[in-house]
Amino acid sequence: MLNILKKLEGSTLTVKLDGRLDTNTAPEFQAEVEPMLNGIARLVLDFEKLDYLSSAGLRVLLTFEQEMEEQDKTMEVTHVNDIIHDVFDVTGFLDILTIV
Repeated sequence: MLNILKKLEGSTLTVKLDGRLDTNTAPEFQAEVEPMLNGIARLVLDFEKLDYLSSAGLRVLLTFEQEMEEQDKTMEVTHVNDIIHDVFDVTGFLDILTIV
């Protein structure tokens, strides 16, 4: 299960995730956030309450990062816990994503 809380402030969209970003929830996450990318300059993904991240979730993150980069916009991932940080480290996503 994944709870998605979106907050739009000016040209910044903050998305807080609570739960698991996996094969079952990644399509919903992508469907809710992707249509909003054209109208923003900055995407902030708050992972403070994210418990699990699968390869399906990584694929969505990579898609968002590429879309934002192509439009000279920024994407940041915040509040990354040790488990998610390890996933990013093992998969090489530490070099791809901006983690603050």
